[in-house]
Amino acid sequence: MTPFFQCGRYRFQLAGPDYRPLVMGILNVTPDSFSDGGRYTALSAALEHAGRMIEEGVDIIDIGAESSRPGIEPVSLQEELDRIMPVVEALRDCGKPLSIDTYKPEVMKATLAAGVDMINDIAGFQSEESIRAVAKSACGLCVMHMQGEPKTMQAAPGYDDVTKEVTSFLETQTGRLVTAGVTPERLCVDPGFGFGKTFEHNLTLLKNIGHIQQSLQLPVLAGLSRKSVIAAITKKNVSERLAGNLGAALSAVAYGTNIVRVHEVGETVDALKVWQATR
Repeated sequence: MTPFFQCGRYRFQLAGPDYRPLVMGILNVTPDSFSDGGRYTALSAALEHAGRMIEEGVDIIDIGAESSRPGIEPVSLQEELDRIMPVVEALRDCGKPLSIDTYKPEVMKATLAAGVDMINDIAGFQSEESIRAVAKSACGLCVMHMQGEPKTMQAAPGYDDVTKEVTSFLETQTGRLVTAGVTPERLCVDPGFGFGKTFEHNLTLLKNIGHIQQSLQLPVLAGLSRKSVIAAITKKNVSERLAGNLGAALSAVAYGTNIVRVHEVGETVDALKVWQATR
């Protein structure tokens, strides 16, 4: 695997005595995200939450301005830009890398020009426009797998071999990015938990994170926080899933995940400190 992850202005070690799994904190500036929609739409609230995550030890802040929960309708380009650009401009020099959760090439280009460090694309950079938007920058890239689109992805997900098919997709898309001039050190991959997957698909992918990492020789990002797979196991609603979220994060890193994308940053950082100290 690549020895480090180049995330724009920041470089993270992926091996050696100082290595530890990275914590990506979620900052949704949306009115309709499934677990925290509307909480951080005001700029002051978004900045306060970002500051709290920084104090708690976040490694990367992932900013999203369009919900991707199942069944959601897409928002316009202008609305997404109006939501996200003030936050980017205010946090650009906060001392932590900024990631943008978007599939729109125009948003990628605008936020990269404003100084962000990473693009996290739920569509896996399938369009030529998105590849051109990021190829010549220095930003980190997260290539995610999704079957279908958010509006319909959970209607009837189906695979012959979910691990094989997800790995093949990620291999194809990262290969396209490398061909376009992206160095492997800028890449990480996300199996896309909850994006066109059943409960069984999610568990199978979780258990096979190590296989995905070894097959692609790239760091793996896992986003399980507050998702339906945790609800199915714990039978808890969104506000009561902290213990389940921590269990999922620890399970993911035990299977080989390098980056966990979470809502509860401080608790996850502490849990990972204990996990690492007692390995």
